[in-house]
Amino acid sequence: MKKVLILAAGLGKRMNSPRPKVVHEVLGKPLLNWTIDVAKEAKTDEIGVVLGHGAELVYPLIPSDVKIFIQESQVGTANAVKAAKNFLNGKVVILYGDVPLISSEVVNFLFESKANMTILTAILETPFGYGRIVRKDGKVIKIVEENDATDDIRKIKEINSGIYAFDSESLVYALDRIKNNNKKGEYYLTDAVEILLAGGYVVETVQVKNPNSVLGVNTQKELATLIKNVKDDINNALMDAGVTIEEPQTTFVGPDVIVESGAVLKPFTFIYGKSRISSNASIGPATTIVDCTVGNNTFVIRSDCSGSVIGNNCSIGPFSRLRPGTFIEDNVKIGNYVEVKNSHLSKGVKSQHLTYLGDATIGEDTNIGAGTITCNYDGIRKNKTFIGKNVFVGSNTALVAPVKVGDGALIGAGSTITDDVPAYALALGRAKQLNKEEWVLKKRRDSSDEK
Repeated sequence: MKKVLILAAGLGKRMNSPRPKVVHEVLGKPLLNWTIDVAKEAKTDEIGVVLGHGAELVYPLIPSDVKIFIQESQVGTANAVKAAKNFLNGKVVILYGDVPLISSEVVNFLFESKANMTILTAILETPFGYGRIVRKDGKVIKIVEENDATDDIRKIKEINSGIYAFDSESLVYALDRIKNNNKKGEYYLTDAVEILLAGGYVVETVQVKNPNSVLGVNTQKELATLIKNVKDDINNALMDAGVTIEEPQTTFVGPDVIVESGAVLKPFTFIYGKSRISSNASIGPATTIVDCTVGNNTFVIRSDCSGSVIGNNCSIGPFSRLRPGTFIEDNVKIGNYVEVKNSHLSKGVKSQHLTYLGDATIGEDTNIGAGTITCNYDGIRKNKTFIGKNVFVGSNTALVAPVKVGDGALIGAGSTITDDVPAYALALGRAKQLNKEEWVLKKRRDSSDEK
């Protein structure tokens, strides 16, 4: 049995944030989810997460197939692992919710280690803050934390990443013997090295090739640096693959986004979540896309789109908002200040200006006039609007749901539609206009007489 246990219980004091450290995001993805996804990509049978500070804010981030354990008081890494003692069987790799760049290849390598404990190390030119690997005759003999290190030990550049692989029997043996005899009064998992060596167990080290992959996030500045570095890596890879990024400094693409060759990303564009941008699509400038699919030859300009599917040869924006549940077929035009929510727009639909389409189904080649609103909420429930094919909806129309408009119908501008409209009918739902001739002049004369 191969298991990953992710420690995510820490307070993260140096972040100076009311939120737990692991919920802070890198390119739209919480730190903890980076680590969970790495564990899922590796050959892992079970994943567990240890929570503590702010657990109620972290729960929603954790997939249902990941087991959760609670560390009641944050008194060290060994205490955190002990909180998940019932989880410890088979081969266990310890990861961290604030070390997001570890690779699944490294995790798989640790799973294959035959030692009772394997320590992942790295060489850092500036190792301040990290525990040091102390060796004798080339073999590791202990790990010394920064706070407990002498000046000579602080000169050591080989650091403990905090990532380990244990066979569970050895891990439990060490946990039962770790004490808190240190300056912080905490239970350090690093003490397992000396305990296991004294007990005749085998402890080995593996040095990671890329030191940046094991660096944690402890401050807001470190988070910002991480975001920049990851952003640059993703953008460079996309450009190498044939994506045009006009201004990489202001373009942010999440790690789970797919952008096909030939797409164009314009300045101040943010694409996050499980989005997919097809070839020859143009996104931006000043656009945010989250969990959306964008089709070929589609333009999305200065808009905010979330949880939506957009077809081929569409035009979205400027200043459009697509909310979750929106499905847009090919050749659709959504213009300025149009909001669409939980609606299906068929091929060729046009809604160019100042419109709200919520909980609506709209047929092919229908034109929605400026200022149209689907009045979907009655104060208790959301109601549906169904509009057929080749319908013309005049400007400033209010469609009071639930309501149906048949194919080919025409709705006069300024109408409030409360009843179903038959196919090919003309619907007018506005008050009769009344003109009182010379009323203004009479009103002015009366006002003048009063003075």
